[in-house]
Amino acid sequence: MSSYKKYFIIIPTIFLFLGCATAKQEQISIDTKLLENEDQLIVYALEYEKRKALDKSVTLYLELFYKTNRHIYLTRALNLLVEQKKYQQSLQLAKENLNINNIEYENIMRIYIVSLINLKQLDVALENALTLVSTNNSSDNYELVANIYYQQKNYQKSVDYFESSYVSNFKSKTLLNLVNILYVYLNQKDKALSYLETHIRLYGDELVINYKLLSIYQEQKDIDGIISILKRIYYKYKDDDNKASMEKTSEILVSYLEKKDVKLAIKFLEKEANNYQRLLSLYKKTREIDKALSVIMKLYKKSGNIDLLAQVAVLEFESATDKSKVLDSVIRKFQEVLSVLDNHIYQNYLGYILIDFDIDVKKGLIYVNQALEKAPNNVAYIDSLAWGEYKLNNCKQAYTSMKKVVDAIGLNDEEIKKHWNKIKECGK
Repeated sequence: MSSYKKYFIIIPTIFLFLGCATAKQEQISIDTKLLENEDQLIVYALEYEKRKALDKSVTLYLELFYKTNRHIYLTRALNLLVEQKKYQQSLQLAKENLNINNIEYENIMRIYIVSLINLKQLDVALENALTLVSTNNSSDNYELVANIYYQQKNYQKSVDYFESSYVSNFKSKTLLNLVNILYVYLNQKDKALSYLETHIRLYGDELVINYKLLSIYQEQKDIDGIISILKRIYYKYKDDDNKASMEKTSEILVSYLEKKDVKLAIKFLEKEANNYQRLLSLYKKTREIDKALSVIMKLYKKSGNIDLLAQVAVLEFESATDKSKVLDSVIRKFQEVLSVLDNHIYQNYLGYILIDFDIDVKKGLIYVNQALEKAPNNVAYIDSLAWGEYKLNNCKQAYTSMKKVVDAIGLNDEEIKKHWNKIKECGK
């Protein structure tokens, strides 16, 4: 069995008729009580149901049935027996009370058939279900026959009856059972997809249908289909003001948009303005520094997160064509950050700027040494240390530190190569 079958199949339910009454169902009226304590017994039976004391509830419903001959009580008792999977008992009780002239006949017959199905007496169940559908071709009865054919692995017949049921009720549950068989067992994948897409066009964006389409497109690795459905789901949650589900869907959607074309992901996030952090990461990825700087400034002003101020400083420095023009602003931001945070990344960044631009080499080395206390083997920090020692003409210390860097990572980096060449000549 493929992994798709493992996750896609929904075994058709065979109890969907049992939870609701038909239009023919017998009505109970307090004006026609046949038993003095009838109302009291009903209340007790319902309370036992609520407490899941189903055996006691069944006993009371049967007492009500035998004393009043109201078959609606029998139907309730039979439903509860099926719920408890007491199929032999429900089968016998239903069989004893099958009377075509009874107003509850059809409901009792369904329970009888469901009991046969669960006891694996499929041929007898099918014979009775076909008789039932011949007298009343309701969507529920069609679906009952479809379920039996499914159990018998007669998938084409099952599809025929699920189709008949679906065109009678257009319920999503019926459609999903139909689609599962078409897609998995009959390999009619295009027809299954067509059913789902048509249902959405005619009856609206039901989430359960969209998720079924999504699972199919994921199984087929159809990225365009996945994106299309995720957008439907996202806007459905947005219309319903379901923020938590909307945000989760947005994360998945953006990942697929990015996989197809990062610009599509950026365009979506710019339009929705619902995830500035993700938008920022995509701007960094595409080297759109000015846009990244704009986003991070918005985030900083909104949150006051001091760490974001450091990221603003980094982006401001890296995006500047003439870095000397932004030095004062960048240094001021880093100093503000480091007055609050003890962060070795920012300590080294500021220290290197102070050293490299000859602003205050000694102060720069203080910051670099603070960073090295936390990460003594970081070659970037050791390079900053070596460059600072070189600027102070401490050639021996500079050479010792720089050799550690070169031995560790070589000379592929142009800045490392430049530092090494300068330091080698130091003091000669």
